[in-house]
Amino acid sequence: MKLFLGIDFGTSGARLIAIDNDRNICWSGSTSYSAQTASPKAVQWSMALFKLLGEMPIDLKNRATRIALDGTSGTVLLCDDRGQPLAEPLMYNDDQAQSVLETVKSIAPVGDATISATSSLAKLYWYAQQPYFAAGRYLLHQADWLAWLLHGRLGYSDYHNALKLGYDPVNLEYPQWLRAIPEVGLLPQVLAPGEVVGQILPAIAAQYQINPECLICVGTTDSIAAFAAAGANQPGQAVTSLGSTLVLKLLSNQPVQNASQGVYSHRWGNLWLAGGASNTGGAVLRQFFSDAELHDLSQQIDPQIISELDYYPLLKPGERFPINDSHLLPRLEPRPGRDQDFLLGMLTGMARIEAQGYQILQELGADRLTQVYTAGGGAQNSTWQTIRQNLMGVTIIPAIHQEAAYGAALLALNGGFGDL
Repeated sequence: MKLFLGIDFGTSGARLIAIDNDRNICWSGSTSYSAQTASPKAVQWSMALFKLLGEMPIDLKNRATRIALDGTSGTVLLCDDRGQPLAEPLMYNDDQAQSVLETVKSIAPVGDATISATSSLAKLYWYAQQPYFAAGRYLLHQADWLAWLLHGRLGYSDYHNALKLGYDPVNLEYPQWLRAIPEVGLLPQVLAPGEVVGQILPAIAAQYQINPECLICVGTTDSIAAFAAAGANQPGQAVTSLGSTLVLKLLSNQPVQNASQGVYSHRWGNLWLAGGASNTGGAVLRQFFSDAELHDLSQQIDPQIISELDYYPLLKPGERFPINDSHLLPRLEPRPGRDQDFLLGMLTGMARIEAQGYQILQELGADRLTQVYTAGGGAQNSTWQTIRQNLMGVTIIPAIHQEAAYGAALLALNGGFGDL
């Protein structure tokens, strides 16, 4: 029996899920990066990758047929000609490139997805100002670099990760304005998510006792893998990922885009995933409450009550969607005397951000929202779910599968996302 492996690299750890031809989960494992916090991030990722492969039972690894990985969108590394990172990766939410955003605006079309301080292209221009840039040969996304560790062929990406680098998913090419920049030689070759790059390296196959004929695919982003896992497959259906941040994806017959509002669309076979990512989410909640406190306080909240507090919960200034403003300030005052009222205000504020996000997508031309699947840790909070459902007026249900690694495994199984 053939097995298909999906490996998800999130903000704090990685997970591997192996499925068979019938989409049944045959094995799963996870690991945290926390034990190696003193190491460079790329080292932490690679240690997590090979720890998971090492822990998987040998009899299952012998049946591994294809592997696909996903990583955080917009996390990039500048690498030398041997694939070695020249500096720490720039993470998905790193906005140091605010200093070069005017340069990006001067070359990119109005409304392009690259016009953001957190875009891959902006980070390339930030790297270009650093003293080590001359040694750079490849700009790779997190999933690109980790897959390279397995197949050994530098310079490959997928059109999901490459969207914020400037890749055109409609015409399936780098646009002319991007091909004209001096740094074009560092851009990866872009393939369709799930397309095979090559076989697993013989040395890796031997060391970890993996089927030497196992094929390695180009991957996708973590939020798109989570969408695939959730079960949405009809226009109008959407997936909200309630993790450290809040990510919305609405399946649509047509693409929509508006960089000023942080809106972009990914290709999904013959359909499109319209969406955006907000900086609000679980990370803000955990700044004030532990998981146990969140659970207990949520039980004390009447979910039919919509808080009148005008909160916009953020960890620090800066928002991507539904407002794209790197200077937007958090709003978490006044704080009520009771913790449950404070939590209700934050949950309501986040629900309003989600509702506003879906409203904007529909106003821009995406299909009418009919149903929302929920993935991520926040999906377990029934109080929050009721608040969200009351604000949006559509049915909200848990994702069929919560783990993005399951979506990556589906990508390995199907060789793409168009027929899920």
